[in-house]
Amino acid sequence: MANGWAPDGAVQDQIDDTVTDEVMKARARMPTGEGEAHCVECGDDIPEGRRLAIPGVRTCVPCQSALDRRPADIGFNRRGSKDSQLR
Repeated sequence: MANGWAPDGAVQDQIDDTVTDEVMKARARMPTGEGEAHCVECGDDIPEGRRLAIPGVRTCVPCQSALDRRPADIGFNRRGSKDSQLR
């Protein structure tokens, strides 16, 4: 059942679009092409096993772990806040 001018299934469409956007962002961040022999962050050697397991790898495990701990870009909230809908 839709609310107001929203068509039936609008909520699921928003959820699907959000999931699709996040999958596309994750795929865009994946390394591709020839990998590096040395980490681009610290210059240490990247083990051959890591280079074989992850094509296009550019960082060693400690540097990648540090990069993964950085805050993620939140992006656009399609749903809006309840406060803005109640006004």
